[in-house]
Amino acid sequence: MPLGRWKSVDHPDIADVAIDDVLHALADPTRRRIVRMLITDGDRPCGTFGLGVAPSTLSHHFKALRNAGLIRQFDSGRQRMNTTRLTELDTRFPGLVSSILDLADPNP
Repeated sequence: MPLGRWKSVDHPDIADVAIDDVLHALADPTRRRIVRMLITDGDRPCGTFGLGVAPSTLSHHFKALRNAGLIRQFDSGRQRMNTTRLTELDTRFPGLVSSILDLADPNP
């Protein structure tokens, strides 16, 4: 039984992340906003993004980003935190994420 409030989540090894998964995850504007917020503000709890979507929809977006190797989620006290894995991902696909974020929605 996992410790904390939630069941544990799996994170793919960066070597196993496919470029199609990264592209698919970043094709969604809400997911791009989440990644940008994490880059700008640093680690954030799940409930603090203020994106105007249902909690279940936000969970879906977090799962897509997590499975694509873009974020890591961890429990801190009573909160589930989110952090980027961009340094790791940049070793696998150099410049990919920053290029997508720079070119898509330049003024989100």
